[in-house]
Amino acid sequence: MEVSNKRIILTGAAGGMGGILARELAARGARLILVDANAEALNALAGELEGATAVVGNLSTYQGCEAVAAEALETLDGGVDLLINLAGLNSFAAFEDEDPARIELLMHVNVLAPMWLTRALLPTMQRQGVGRIVNVGSIFGSIGFAYFTTYSASKFALRGFSEALRRELHDSGIKVTYIAPRAVKTPMNDDKVMRMGAATKMNMDSPEDVVKKIIAAINNDRKDIYFGFPESLFVRINVMFPRLVDKALAAQNRIARKFAKSND
Repeated sequence: MEVSNKRIILTGAAGGMGGILARELAARGARLILVDANAEALNALAGELEGATAVVGNLSTYQGCEAVAAEALETLDGGVDLLINLAGLNSFAAFEDEDPARIELLMHVNVLAPMWLTRALLPTMQRQGVGRIVNVGSIFGSIGFAYFTTYSASKFALRGFSEALRRELHDSGIKVTYIAPRAVKTPMNDDKVMRMGAATKMNMDSPEDVVKKIIAAINNDRKDIYFGFPESLFVRINVMFPRLVDKALAAQNRIARKFAKSND
C-alpha cells in the first residue's frame, strides 16, 4: 500500500518516533489523523504538517478509543485506509517491584487500545472492502526479556492479536501488518534503560532508521517484519530452542538486574 493520498490514523504521534513517522507520512502526501494524549505537543505537530488533524485522546480506556475513532472518521468523511497503532508504554523493573497500576495501564495502552481501535474501525474498512492495520510491536514480543516482563507480555499479546486477526481477515481486502523493531533510541527508554543497554551492549536503532523501515513494510505489503540482526535471528532460535536463549541471556540478565533494582 502506497501511503500517498491515503487516509491514515496514527496513534502515539507526539512521541519520539511518532513525530518522525508523522512527518514522513505527511511528506509523502498522506491525509493524517494524529492521535496522542499530549495535547500541546500534538497540536504543535499537526500545525506543522499539511493535511494533518490532531485528535487528542485517552487510549487507556475503551470509551477513549471509541471517541478517538468516531472523531477520526468524522474528520475523514467516514472512511479510513490505514490504522497505525504505534502508541505504547515501556517498563523496566524487577517484576516484584512493578506497580500494579502500571501493569494495568501498560496493558491497556499496548494491547487493548490497538484492539479497541481496530474493533471500532473494522466495520468501516469492511464496508470499503479495503484497508490495512499496522501494529507496531517489538522483538520483545517474540523473546521475553527479563526486567521488561510486563512490556514483553504486552507485545507478545499484540503479536498474537495481529496473527489471529490476519488469518480471520484473509478473504477480505483488509490486511494486517505486524512490525517488530529491536530497541529504539527514543524517550520511551529512560536514562536507566540507556545505561543498562550500554552495560549489556544492547543494540539500539535510531528512530529515523526504524521509521524508514516501517514505511517500506507498508509500501511492500509485508505481513510481518523483524528489524535488527542478530535479534531477528534470535527470534527464530527462541521458537525452536528457547533453552539456548535462556543460557545466552543469563549473563546479560545479571547485569540488567543491578540497574532494574537501582534507585538511581
